[in-house]
Amino acid sequence: MTNPLFDMTGRVALVSGAAQNLGRNSALALAEAGADLVLADINGSGAEKTAEDIRGLGRRAIAMACDVTDEAQIQAMFRRVDDEFGRIDVVANIAGSAVGGHPEDLTVENFMKTLQGTLVGKFICCREAGRRMLAQGKGSIINMSSIGGIRALGRAHLPYSAAQAGVIQMTRELAAEWGDRGVRVNAIAPAQMTNPAFEIRMNNTPGLRETYLRGIPLQRLGVPEDIKGLVVFLASDASAFITGAVFPLDGGNTALGANGTIGHREA
Repeated sequence: MTNPLFDMTGRVALVSGAAQNLGRNSALALAEAGADLVLADINGSGAEKTAEDIRGLGRRAIAMACDVTDEAQIQAMFRRVDDEFGRIDVVANIAGSAVGGHPEDLTVENFMKTLQGTLVGKFICCREAGRRMLAQGKGSIINMSSIGGIRALGRAHLPYSAAQAGVIQMTRELAAEWGDRGVRVNAIAPAQMTNPAFEIRMNNTPGLRETYLRGIPLQRLGVPEDIKGLVVFLASDASAFITGAVFPLDGGNTALGANGTIGHREA
């Protein structure tokens, strides 16, 4: 029997980046908990595939193409939510885009593209969701960030990490602004999560997988399914007294300091 604290029956959730990986698994988890879904992705056909799978669970699901770097498309997405459901209870801001570059070579144009794709787009989604949730007196927003927003990654990640740090601080500010009116805002900060493109990169870069694993006490990379439990927890009443928090989804990566070792025992 499912604990009623995690029951999402009768609630409406919007998930961006729902075509694959973390976004798809977030959407599936919310549907499995009973929610109806609006699924957005720049890959509209991929979002529709996720919607078909959710309908197979007996839930209502609407898919639409949306580029979260475009304010007009985000606003149109929320108008669709209004028209189809008339309410929004959960928004999971998973989608984002970034352009890397070493600091000495980085152009302002690429830095700004990353801010737009990773931070500004999430702000617009939060604003549109917040307006609706404040009017109804309740809601949960979940922002996808990264451990790159908590600690430095190197490897030409400056614009990405700066934007993700912004996502974390935006989450805290929104939690402080909206908490007394019933709207909770939290963030998730994953470490290395596998996906097909990432697997190809690791397979083509000798030692890269081992480098990542040296920093993860659980000694495995994350998989997209790992997000399911955390998303349902943050979306549901199980986390009713939690807001402004940042949850590492990292196998212990942020807990392990630079001088730490895994499984080492002194003689």
